[in-house]
Amino acid sequence: MARSIPSAERIQRARALILKARELPVPEDGGKYNFSYIAQVKDLLRQARDLVKFIPMQPSATPEIKEEVQRVLVEADQANREILLTG
Repeated sequence: MARSIPSAERIQRARALILKARELPVPEDGGKYNFSYIAQVKDLLRQARDLVKFIPMQPSATPEIKEEVQRVLVEADQANREILLTG
């Protein structure tokens, strides 16, 4: 059976994945429109969202943790816009 990851650690891991997506080097061929690059960025951001999306539904989640999860989700959406939609 898989071990359960605490909420605080999930939030840290999600932020690390968002940072990794931001730091992913833009390929020379195709730039930010390279399909492989887009897929890698979207996959990292999806993993970050998936790590935290169920935390607010846990009975042990405090209001502070729920707010932190909302911030992480907003950060992931913002990173998606900044990386893929803006130059």
